[in-house]
Amino acid sequence: MKKLSYLLVLLALACTPAKHPAAVQISLINNKQSIQLKGLDYAVMQDIARDTLNDVWQSLVAVYRMPADTDLKNYQPVQPGRYLLKDSVVVFTPDTPFVKGQTYFIRNYRLGEGAKLIDYIKGRSQPGKTHFIDLIFKQ
Repeated sequence: MKKLSYLLVLLALACTPAKHPAAVQISLINNKQSIQLKGLDYAVMQDIARDTLNDVWQSLVAVYRMPADTDLKNYQPVQPGRYLLKDSVVVFTPDTPFVKGQTYFIRNYRLGEGAKLIDYIKGRSQPGKTHFIDLIFKQ
């Protein structure tokens, strides 16, 4: 009977659903010259907002120009600009306006995601690797 109860507990723990992060929504605002980001982790945004350096936002949501050869995505320079936090929304305004017809992407770093021991055991994460998703938009 004990073996059966251990088996049931083990089965219940193994079948826990994976946590899916909230979907980040992007939209162009201010005559398509700024980007509005919704759905970012509120606690992380508030922590970053306390830092006076504007560059710290690039550690959470960096904006890049999409190259013609998408294999070179990881080697693109960051699009410089201003980040502004309004309630639970981040607004990014680039230093130079977005080019009409050009594709851009936002690299949203998922800080703290995949940092559990089981993620390393199952091969979903590696030490020193930061999880991110790329959000693509076109001007």
